[in-house]
Amino acid sequence: MSVGELACTYAALVLHDDGIAVTAEKIATLVKAANLTVESYWPSLFAKLCEKKNIEDLIMNVGSGGGAAVSVSAPAGGASGGAAAAAAPAAEEKKEEAKEESDDDMGFSLFD
Repeated sequence: MSVGELACTYAALVLHDDGIAVTAEKIATLVKAANLTVESYWPSLFAKLCEKKNIEDLIMNVGSGGGAAVSVSAPAGGASGGAAAAAAPAAEEKKEEAKEESDDDMGFSLFD
């Protein structure tokens, strides 16, 4: 993690902890008060993140990793069968996307 990321992370957490709205200007002010220099885009990126995500949720889910795999079971009734059938291909697509991002596709591995 770069100094800019870390400084903006701490600034956003300080603002949130004090109950102050997290904005790019306030993050930049806190970073400047700490005698740090960061690239100009970091405060705005962190402010946008804090607008879209609940900081409490981010704090509580720090070590949780990614999302868990969702298992789809076929319902007993015939009326809901179409919904289960539509959900099953979505789960398969999710697996294929993760496979595309492996290190093998990049031409190197841990043992090269």
